[in-house]
Amino acid sequence: MDEQKRLLLAVVLSVVVLVGYQYFFTAPSEINNPSQEVQNREAGQSDNQADTRANNPNISDYTNGTGNQSQAVQGNQPGMKDYRTISVSTPLYEIAISEHMATVNSFELKNYKETNQEDSSLKQLVQEQLVNGTLSLSMEGGTIQGLDNAVYTAGIDMASVNLSQGEKTIVFSWVNPQGISVKKIFTFRADSFLIDCNILIQNGSGMPVNDAIVITVPGFYDEEIKKQSRFAFQGPIAYINDKYEDIAPDDIEDQDTFNGTIDWAGYSTRYFMTAVMPKAAVKAKLKLSYANDIVTNQFVQKMDRLDPGKQGQYDYTYYIGPKSYKILSGYDNNLKKAINFGWFDIIAKPLLITMNTIHDFIPNYGIAIILLTILIKLIFWPLGTKSYKSMNEMKKVQPLMMELREKYKDDKTRMNQEVMGLYKTYKVNPASGCLPLLVQMPIFFALYRMLYQAIELRHAPFFGWIADLSAPDRLFSFNFAIPMMQEPYGIPVLTLLMGASFLLQQKMTPTAGDPMQAKMMMLMPIFMTVLFINFPAGLVLYMFVNNIISMGQQYYTQKKFS
Repeated sequence: MDEQKRLLLAVVLSVVVLVGYQYFFTAPSEINNPSQEVQNREAGQSDNQADTRANNPNISDYTNGTGNQSQAVQGNQPGMKDYRTISVSTPLYEIAISEHMATVNSFELKNYKETNQEDSSLKQLVQEQLVNGTLSLSMEGGTIQGLDNAVYTAGIDMASVNLSQGEKTIVFSWVNPQGISVKKIFTFRADSFLIDCNILIQNGSGMPVNDAIVITVPGFYDEEIKKQSRFAFQGPIAYINDKYEDIAPDDIEDQDTFNGTIDWAGYSTRYFMTAVMPKAAVKAKLKLSYANDIVTNQFVQKMDRLDPGKQGQYDYTYYIGPKSYKILSGYDNNLKKAINFGWFDIIAKPLLITMNTIHDFIPNYGIAIILLTILIKLIFWPLGTKSYKSMNEMKKVQPLMMELREKYKDDKTRMNQEVMGLYKTYKVNPASGCLPLLVQMPIFFALYRMLYQAIELRHAPFFGWIADLSAPDRLFSFNFAIPMMQEPYGIPVLTLLMGASFLLQQKMTPTAGDPMQAKMMMLMPIFMTVLFINFPAGLVLYMFVNNIISMGQQYYTQKKFS
């Protein structure tokens, strides 16, 4: 096999790996381009609540699928005690907890918005489809009658609390007809997304309580979100048996129960998560279900037997907030394990930390990506030099190879033998030009995962028309569809520049002796441009800068060794 076929094979393999990666390293579903958050719902949550209502006119049709809650409560029902909603506002978020079931019905992040538009509403982490809210409390065996539909009493007169500093504790209390008292004691902190929830159960009945506590974390998961989750996992997650686990909703039918030592369990979207964490890792189980577009992750912990007159206390910490490695690393727990990039985690996480460190000094993530790209190229500079030197050597023997092809065009076996002899004579190794490319492929895939999932890039501007590094770049906005492009439609300027850089780099590469191969190689820049047209601008920026540096290195190497 001559050097041009090897080069062609390397390029084809690279493309196959790039495209095939979507099949083998992401959830199995049909291939779709990454959806873009400005126009579409991100991470299973509506970017515009009005749009969600329009698309889901019968919200009450959704239930959380736990089997413990028969009907969604849309306000006070006849015969039910009146209840309030208590809101707590901190510098980081505003949370609303209903006295009905003492669940979190709303959680708005003050430093994150639904879209990158100036008039956008704050990011809401409790999807409207979750009609019973999140982090509800129940009993696996139902031994505390009425708990699934309990109306608690909040031990506070005001319905709204502003917490600018320090912490605030609010107690939600309820007693059932049998005399069993349940208290949920919430402690909020002004400077943290962590919320303590201490559950106190006082057995005032004449019978022992021997059951298991169930804390439910649901999430909305429809077909659109299923497509999105191919690129960044969305669904139930847990840290169990000292290992991060994510469970694809489509796999729940095959296995819906997981046992082990659990540090935390919850539900993840692309950029945000909700989790329940016991005070210390405990032997417990996860019970999962998926029905009516609602996925539930139930944390189930066995209680100690509670005899009449006795009291039991179970302490938990809730986390509702961004999947930010910087934020999660600041907590003394294992929540930072929720930042997981799959097979390439060992490479992607250091890249994320490096990018954030650069951003600490230069507060622009576009510049941080550029500097990170330069750093990566410096690390791989010797490999790149070796590759371009090999290409230059191949270029020198190109005329001799053309002669051999013409001379032995009717004898392929003899031609290949002569070509191999030519390589040996001139000490040329055609594979040496391809190897550095293959070595760098894991870095590309790790960057792909990191740049696509990093919340730091969400709505992060670069300059000019690039107002969101996590979304495809678009200059202008057209009201007509463009083939191969997802909404919004516009001119993908950065992607076109990247494609042009691929074309220039291709022209600098020694041409193939076979005209058909040469034409195929020149089509590669077009293919790569189409492939990247819906990728996040941050990833396209990396590829563009990488190509520019590569061309400079290739030009320098060719001049030096010519």
